Amino acid sequence: MRLVAYQSPNGPVMGRVDGDSVARLCDLDVFYGDPGTFLNAQRLAETEQPLAEVVQVPPVPKTSQILCVGLNYADHITETGKDRPEAPNIFARWYTTLACQDAEVPVPSGEPGLDWEGELGVIIGQELVDVSEDEAMAGVLGYTCFNDISARTYQHRTSQWALGKNARNSGPIGPAVVTADEIGDPYSLRLETRYNDRVVQSTSTNLMIFKIAETISYASRCITLRPGDIIATGTPSGIGSRMVPPILMTPGDRVEVEIENIGVLRTRIV
Repeated sequence: MRLVAYQSPNGPVMGRVDGDSVARLCDLDVFYGDPGTFLNAQRLAETEQPLAEVVQVPPVPKTSQILCVGLNYADHITETGKDRPEAPNIFARWYTTLACQDAEVPVPSGEPGLDWEGELGVIIGQELVDVSEDEAMAGVLGYTCFNDISARTYQHRTSQWALGKNARNSGPIGPAVVTADEIGDPYSLRLETRYNDRVVQSTSTNLMIFKIAETISYASRCITLRPGDIIATGTPSGIGSRMVPPILMTPGDRVEVEIENIGVLRTRIV
């Protein structure tokens, strides 16, 4: 099943994509109260409308915790010159940074430009507390594309990354959430990032250092993961700031993150 969230007159709702149309399932917060009920329903709600006409919103509740895994591909570690972490290197994003398909991302004051980081996003579908790796994957609702757009000047000015990883609209997500039963093997998906149509990142998710199950299990030992939480699983090599010469996104640039079986997430820099 492919899911998108969109704005209705009464607030955000979750819908199921059927071709070029979307059928309303329920209110977004109601969906995340018990995702399984709606995913297993035999009948959808009666209203359908063209997908192109809806105003998409982030496909998670406003309470979503967004956990990002840094340094999770060996080639990216090499290009940054950093040491390989001994455990998943997790930092946080805020819900208010999330953006949707075709979002406009402004370059913050004081930044020469923004950097891209194409990633596989994991959406949690049930409460997880201190789960084992064997138990972890049962708690995954689905997968999506994520672009961890980074303001490197702010990120590297101090030892804390939070400011540079939470610039306005800098967390594009989409274009849909594909449920775990339809995605296939999440460790064999092709991921490609394109900057103004130039391929800058290309990898397979099987090259992650810390696999999804390991990251979920590790995080759940310390925090409670809840339905609608996001885990951004890390980016491969090919970030612009490490190119020679460096390339940063400035107003007028476009970036796309494409993941096999999910689709293309498009973003514009303004």
